[in-house]
Amino acid sequence: EYVDLVEAGIIDPTKVVRIGLENAVSVASVLLLTEATMTEIPEPTKERALEPEMSM
Repeated sequence: EYVDLVEAGIIDPTKVVRIGLENAVSVASVLLLTEATMTEIPEPTKERALEPEMSM
């Protein structure tokens, strides 16, 4: 339905579009985060290789 924006109470149509996009991004990020969580795999430390062997 096409209406006059000022008569319909929409003063700033750019702000309406921006808020709509922000809400869409928010919903998309929630859906992505609930599907899977990404973490970094810790790299093995090389300290064990530098220690002298204690066997006799």
